Amino acid sequence: MAIIGCLYIANNVIFALFYMAGGDCIANAKVGSFLDAFFFSVQTLATIGYGAMYPKTVYSNTIVTIEAMVGMVGVAVLTGLSFARFSKPTARVVFSRVAVITPYDGIPTLIFRTANKRRNLIIEAQMQVYLMRDEVTIEGQFIRRIYEMQLLRHRSPSFTLTWAAMHQINESSPLYGMTPESMVQTNSTLVVSMSGIDETVAQLVHARHTYAAHDILWNSRFVDIFHQTPEGHRYIDYRYFHDVVPLDPA
Repeated sequence: MAIIGCLYIANNVIFALFYMAGGDCIANAKVGSFLDAFFFSVQTLATIGYGAMYPKTVYSNTIVTIEAMVGMVGVAVLTGLSFARFSKPTARVVFSRVAVITPYDGIPTLIFRTANKRRNLIIEAQMQVYLMRDEVTIEGQFIRRIYEMQLLRHRSPSFTLTWAAMHQINESSPLYGMTPESMVQTNSTLVVSMSGIDETVAQLVHARHTYAAHDILWNSRFVDIFHQTPEGHRYIDYRYFHDVVPLDPA
């Protein structure tokens, strides 16, 4: 709204200067009065036409014609941009500040959390994770290589509350054999991309997050956020959504 307001004022200021440059070209307006020229421009741009002031020369009629065309095109463009801006749904997906590497079913597994902060569902949610790191080819050339990481579940029919994304670090994983030090040395970065359909407006939403090497905690696990009330109802405590604890060395 601030940008639209500034553009509106700037447009009328510019045309007011054009009207002033024409001298006595506006009936019932004071010659050389910027305010009269400015408010005449406002009336012309908004097609108000009170009738108190009107163009009386060919020059002023020419400027009025140009301003009328600019006004029609400008209103159409700003209306389209405003509608696109306010009608576009926001993903409102939060990612855990860190990712952890912890044993899961006996296999080292990369895990990070996501949560849906919307009051409605994200249906047909999909998630892709990519590893980017610096490498040197056999020929000695430096390259920034991208690997696609397979998740245990990369699709969810209904993303309601939380989603723990898991990637097993086995022989086929690009993280296999890496250490915290090697991830820092190769400038490794995890890029997470999530998309889905907003259930209410049926539009596609996107969310993106990155994890640097220092954001990945080894031999740690997330704090459990699922709890149960004395009545037997399960709930999620988002206060501990980002919290992790180190694993017992034993």
